Amino acid sequence: MPSLPYAKNLLFFVFASSRGGENRAKIMNVLLKSPRNANQLANDLGLNYRAIQHHMVVLEKNNMIAKVGEKYGMTYFPSTFFEANIDTYNEIVSTTHGSTK
Repeated sequence: MPSLPYAKNLLFFVFASSRGGENRAKIMNVLLKSPRNANQLANDLGLNYRAIQHHMVVLEKNNMIAKVGEKYGMTYFPSTFFEANIDTYNEIVSTTHGSTK
């Protein structure tokens, strides 16, 4: 599936040009391996739970993640849009952050 015309700009904004982009890239790398809730992400990445919540709002607002469930048990996973543009994401992250894994 070809990358959407605006996808590169959006991905660049979310993961490279805005504050917190590196942590959002780390979150996405974890979610690509396995769906997680906010608490699991905080533990996996050693980040504050509230910081994770903030990043999840940003990622959801920009259509990078999808969620299932409610409240504490809400599970996040990469959106179809994100998966369709994974090559562009990998290019941006490797250029701006090196390895975030």
